[in-house]
Amino acid sequence: PSGRKSLKTTMEPPPVALKWDPKNLEIKTLSVEKTLEPLVIQVTTLVNTKGPSKKKKGRSKRAHVLVAAVERATENFIKKGEEIATENPDIHQEMMAAVEEVRKTGEAMSKASREFAEDPCSSVKRGNMVRSARNLLSAVTRLLILADMVDVHRLLKSLRVVEDDLDKVKNASSQSELMEFFRNFGVNTMELIQQAARRQAELKDSRLRDDLAAARAVLKKNSMMLLTASKVYVRHPELLAAKENRDFVFRQVCEAVNTIGDVAQGRAGALVPSYEGPGELAAALDDFDERVVLDPLTYNELRTRPALEERLESIISGAALMADSSCTRDERRERIVAECNAVRQALQDLLAEYMASAGRKEESLDKAVEQMGRKTRDLRRQLRKAVVDHVSDSFLETQVPLLVLVEAARAGDERQVEEYARVFAEHAHKLVEVANLACSMSSHEDGVKMVRCAAAHIEGLCPQVVNAARILAARPRSKVAQENMDAFRDAWETQVRLLTEAVDDITTIDDFLAVSENHILEDVNKCVLALQENDADALDRTAGAIRGRSARVCNVVTSEMDNYEPGIYTERVLEAVAVLRDQVMPNFAQKVEMAVEALSASPHKEMDENEFIDASRLVYDGVREIRRAVLMNRFDVDSEDEMDGSDISGSWRSVGSRRSRGCENCSSINVLYGSGVAWCCVSPVGCFPSASSVVCLLHSGMLDACVF
Repeated sequence: PSGRKSLKTTMEPPPVALKWDPKNLEIKTLSVEKTLEPLVIQVTTLVNTKGPSKKKKGRSKRAHVLVAAVERATENFIKKGEEIATENPDIHQEMMAAVEEVRKTGEAMSKASREFAEDPCSSVKRGNMVRSARNLLSAVTRLLILADMVDVHRLLKSLRVVEDDLDKVKNASSQSELMEFFRNFGVNTMELIQQAARRQAELKDSRLRDDLAAARAVLKKNSMMLLTASKVYVRHPELLAAKENRDFVFRQVCEAVNTIGDVAQGRAGALVPSYEGPGELAAALDDFDERVVLDPLTYNELRTRPALEERLESIISGAALMADSSCTRDERRERIVAECNAVRQALQDLLAEYMASAGRKEESLDKAVEQMGRKTRDLRRQLRKAVVDHVSDSFLETQVPLLVLVEAARAGDERQVEEYARVFAEHAHKLVEVANLACSMSSHEDGVKMVRCAAAHIEGLCPQVVNAARILAARPRSKVAQENMDAFRDAWETQVRLLTEAVDDITTIDDFLAVSENHILEDVNKCVLALQENDADALDRTAGAIRGRSARVCNVVTSEMDNYEPGIYTERVLEAVAVLRDQVMPNFAQKVEMAVEALSASPHKEMDENEFIDASRLVYDGVREIRRAVLMNRFDVDSEDEMDGSDISGSWRSVGSRRSRGCENCSSINVLYGSGVAWCCVSPVGCFPSASSVVCLLHSGMLDACVF
């Protein structure tokens, strides 16, 4: 139709004839490659057939057998080609021309190969056969490519039907008309998705497969939103947000349809931008590590020093951006700055050694190279931990901003919707920012690609969730507005879940657990402080964070165990998870409820503070036990990865001295030493003579004492 503006024009039938280039013999699908392979083997074997032994003249029996096999294969191709031509009138002429070419080259090949079989020692006859074989293989390849384009032709016809359905849905003027058009769209879209799935399985090019998979996913997940957004627009055309909602979803679907058409015709789709490549900071560190290891003979002070210093300063600039981010804790920021300075110094020491070695391999040079590697590893570790700090905080309560926005919309409070919309947008921006930070420190290219793609979808969907809330706030009693809000809410929750899983995939379980353990300890301290200050709101809020962090730990660790074969290791880890989830957390929740109720009463009710402190400590112990269980599978514990760099050489004296400083009131101290981690933890009995008791929770020598 002439009114179609949002969709690209697809060629009128027969599209295959117009797009087919007989000179292009590129094989793009696995089926063509697989079908052609037996003939290639037969022809190659025939061409490589040697003459009789000792160069005696005579017939080659093996060659005659191979000739017969090639003739049978050629006849089969001709027969199948004629059948396809009969079944598809649109390409009958092109198909029959390709069949005739196969027949002609097949006859020439048959004649030349039989002559060669009679006289296999003749170089002239062998040369004639080789030329005939090339012509036959080219003709058969053209035939198969054209036959493959029959599937493309069918796919494009289905695509045209869906495009027409989309135009009708867009121009529907009533609810009944919209529903009728959408039913047809749904049926035809499912057919298109199925055909695209078959095409995806056939394609050899991984980029085209990814584009097609992305387009199919967009069609599936946007279909329901297209219906609800279209219904809202038809019902409330006076609302600008309704039009923006509908146009957004319509544009997404159209781009997906266009991508399917592009990929079907061998062009890279425009739907998926390039998210390829590892994280920038991780790649820069990898490159730097390679460049600092030089042959002393190649070192040039005027050229090498400025180049390495420039690369290092670029890395440090990226590290500084991460250190200055709002979610980076002060302690982590200081460590990043310290490691940056240490790396700078290590580079200067290394360059000085290169100068001093004067082209000779010296032991001191080897030590300087090792020191350089250690310092870059230390910097990597702190940057990874900073990333996990951000992930742990930002992905903690991902549903809360959405829930308050939806509740305000349902209440019809447009002023509150605008306020919560700003909070929601800031939350979405933070998720995207943290996801990109996680990408920057990951070398896992496939995982990084998934995170970048999911983050881009979050970025695009956020304004439309807000628009759906505005529509509902303006028309709170409208059923179609409520359905639309539900559809966009579900889409958002799904996309956030995908982003969370993708981010978890590119952060290590060891970093996640180490950081989560420290964060929960911080929150436990805040919780007890709020209790002592009679601050019910702060207590409830911080306890919610503890529950959220603990649930995240359980979910992430359970998912991680799915990657292992069931056994003693996984059983122990999952048992530790079950203890935290099913025993410790319900007990903690009960104690929190009692504490909040006591503090909220007027006057305050009395409560056993030691019971609350003990319940809080058990949460930390539960998370710590999960981490210890996970680390038990590490045969070669890398202290650079597992710890925060504090010197915990395992000396009982150092642990004892920490105990004497921090736990003077504790009657029983258990020192656990295993898996490269030193623990000093309070026995659960008799340690709390008063609410101001000091509870010593030492993790990896990082925290000396935390006063509850």
